[in-house]
Amino acid sequence: MNTRQVAKGDRAFFAVSTAAAFITMFLVFGVLIFLSIKSWSTFSAQGTAFVTGSTWDNTTEGGTFQIWPMLVGTVLVSILGLIIAVPASIAVAFFIEYVAPPKVSRIATSLIDLLAALPSVVIGIWGIFVLSPVAATWSQSLSGTLSFIPFFRNEFSNAEGAPFIAAWTIAVMIIPIITSVSREVMGRVDKDLISAATALGSTNFSNMRRIVIPTAKSGILGGILLGLGRALGETVAIFFVLNLVFEVNFFHILEPKGGNVASLIIAKFGEATPEELNALMAAGVVLFILTLVVNMIATSIVQRSEKRMAS
Repeated sequence: MNTRQVAKGDRAFFAVSTAAAFITMFLVFGVLIFLSIKSWSTFSAQGTAFVTGSTWDNTTEGGTFQIWPMLVGTVLVSILGLIIAVPASIAVAFFIEYVAPPKVSRIATSLIDLLAALPSVVIGIWGIFVLSPVAATWSQSLSGTLSFIPFFRNEFSNAEGAPFIAAWTIAVMIIPIITSVSREVMGRVDKDLISAATALGSTNFSNMRRIVIPTAKSGILGGILLGLGRALGETVAIFFVLNLVFEVNFFHILEPKGGNVASLIIAKFGEATPEELNALMAAGVVLFILTLVVNMIATSIVQRSEKRMAS
């Protein structure tokens, strides 16, 4: 193949890649514009109270639609999911990259990729039938032992459908994302540093705590933010395992009440009035912008980390 043919191939590939990138950007902003147009009437009627208020009522004329309790639930479940997922993800990434034999490492990587490919509805069904009964016993143990702490108090007889259980479901869904990114950035750490530390008597835990994590912390943070973006926008799995109760529940994670913006949309969409449908579109706009900002920040951090480690 001559140079001229190679140049034509490069130009064609560049053109196709550029077109794909612009189409993706067009689709993203097209969805945002569509949702904004549909929800403009809600934003005009409700004002800032749409985000800061706590009432959802479609029985009055025009309706009153406010999503603050669902925003609180979205943030609460996502943060709890990160608290569970981050230590496990970093430990699994370090094990795959530095501890496991090559064959075990390949199998573990495949299993993590398989977990990431599972549809949300499958994880939701597993969550409601398998995880919820087990996590409910954990919840009862925590409330019985630590009930003097308001955060772990549960005044209900039922422990299922609580943010605590939803957080475990979210954690299962975001562990593959955080693990994958963390493993990539950990793999770029200078192996000579690890070998030298091990030769001086350092343990695997010390290597991870003093060398790997400090060196790869920017990339790991980017992976955590990517997992947060997934957690914020999760719909079906949360709908299955979290009771939708329209009140703020930020300090009682073991009580069976809560909700998030995505589960609100899926719960109300089928029987929504025209005004309520516009309000759900507005809720989608808020969630869309929140998730987009988190993902953009995460992508920027990961890219800067890769450039720093490459140089």
